[in-house]
Order: sequence, then C-alpha cells, then structure tokens
Amino acid sequence: MNFDTPQITVLMPAYNVGKYIADAIRSVLEQSFTDFELLIVNDGSTDDTVDVIHSFADPRIVMIHQDNKGVSLALNTGLKYARAPYIARFDADDVCHPERLQIQYDFMINNPDYSIIGSAADYMDMEGTYLFTSTPPATSNEDIQQLASSVCPFMHPTVFYKKEVILKAGGYSEYAYTYEDHFLWVSILKDQKACNFAQPLIKHRLNPESITIDEKWRPRKFLKIKYSTLKNKVVTADDGAQLTAMGQKQQLRRVKHGAYYALCAKKLLVNNYHPQKARGHVVKAISISPLRLDNYLLYTISFLPEKFIMWLHKLNSGRLAQ
Repeated sequence: MNFDTPQITVLMPAYNVGKYIADAIRSVLEQSFTDFELLIVNDGSTDDTVDVIHSFADPRIVMIHQDNKGVSLALNTGLKYARAPYIARFDADDVCHPERLQIQYDFMINNPDYSIIGSAADYMDMEGTYLFTSTPPATSNEDIQQLASSVCPFMHPTVFYKKEVILKAGGYSEYAYTYEDHFLWVSILKDQKACNFAQPLIKHRLNPESITIDEKWRPRKFLKIKYSTLKNKVVTADDGAQLTAMGQKQQLRRVKHGAYYALCAKKLLVNNYHPQKARGHVVKAISISPLRLDNYLLYTISFLPEKFIMWLHKLNSGRLAQ
C-alpha cells in the first residue's frame, strides 16, 4: 500500500456515534481490499466518538475535526482532503460487507466510463438485528437515467464514485437539508454513467439519533420544497433555511424515536413480512406519540393478509412526491 496515494478514500462523517462507530471502523479495516484510507470527519461530536476512534491504531485511519456544521459540509471537507481518486461513501453507524471495496473497485477499473456505482443494502435496527434487504430502484444505467427526479437512485452509504466528478459538480449542497446526496445525483447524472449492484454490500442501521427520519413524519411544506428543488435542480439559501428550520423543530426524542419505531414496523410489514414483530414496534411508537392516528392505522393494518398489505403499499407509493 502507498500511504501517500491510496486507491480509495472511505469517507465517513461522524457526529455523536460513539455507540456504533467501532463496528463501522472495524468493518472497513477488515476489508479484503486493503489499499485505502479511512477518512473520518468528526463533525463536532460531544460524546465519546473521538475516544472510540483513537482506540484504533491502524495508520490508514485519518481524522479531521470541524465544528458541528452538518453532513453536507462534513462531506465537502472530506472531499477536499481525500487523497484517493475514488471515494467510497460510508456512514459511521453502518457495517461494510468484507468484499464491498474490492467489488466496487474492480468494477470501476474494468468499466472506466462509469462514474458512480451503488448497491443494495441489508437494513438492521439500532441493535444490529436484521430487518430487511433494500433493493435499488434501478440497477442499469439506462433504467437509472429514466427515474423520476423524486426517486433517489442510490442509497448514499453504498455509493462509490470518482472524486473528480463530484468536485467538478461543486460537491454537496449545504441547502439540501437531509437530501444532499439525492440533490447531487439529479444535478449530475445526465452527464454520467451509473449503476447499482443488486447484491447488498453494506448493513445499513436505522438509527433514531439520525438526522433523517421517515418522510411520513415531515411537514407537507418540507416535502413540497424538497421535491420542487429536485425537479428544478435548484435549491436556494432561502430553501435551505426553511428546510433546516422545519427539520430542527423535529430534532426531539418524541419525534425521532416515534418515527424510528413506526418505520421499523412498516418495513417488517412491507419488506420482510413479520406482523407480530411489526406490532411490537407500533406499540412503542404509539407509547411515544399517542396522538398520531397513523400509528393506530398501522397497527390495524398489521392484522391484514400480506397480499392486501402489499396492495395498499403499491397504492400509496409515489404520493409523497406528488
């Protein structure tokens, strides 16, 4: 390995993930592909995140500190200091499958006309218990190019891309609050080839402390601004200020934990049919947010046959973006 110019920079922003980041780091260090740097941007953590990072002595780990400025600016900071030509995005509460870097690197080397590749992901709850496998909305470049702007083509922590392409596009928008990746893709994909692997290459953790929550819990105005900016490929400072203000009002334990348990329940009905487990999560969501009527509806739906639940899900799909 050349420590000065590694082939891959694994870019990991980190904010108050002391409970999870050791598993994430360990999964990167245990990759079959070894010529990488793990660039961790500590975004002003106030818990033991930094101490956990320091507990690893591997020279491939590089840590950068910044004040708490959010994911977009943390990613842009990481892109500025990344030494490798390829970036493997990864979240500090997820887990990489051992062959992830090797598979994506080999594809990019053998297909130099591609700029962005992603994959499916195994989802787990905050305790690390498997929930379901999420497949991408499209796999081939042709199908990805045909996706509506409202559909995010990649799961961000699975993405592997050419650094120069993202830098040329100006990096991540600080105004696209919680969807900085989605906004980036709609802005650049028309000029780039991309694909998704159907196989899962990471374990993605649903985490109630995450800034991102189920869109069903977002205000209608938030969603209207989001999908309008995606369609027009323009997000302004005023848009960002409104999105951030609405999002920060939801940074409450009641909202975040309620949304987390409700989302786990939905996934255990639609993506991996386990109605009894789903009801257990709904009960927790109701105990946290007893005034949300949709939780009671979700509890009732959990007693319906699987085929009928799937029909309801398909009927409801796409309405958020309308």
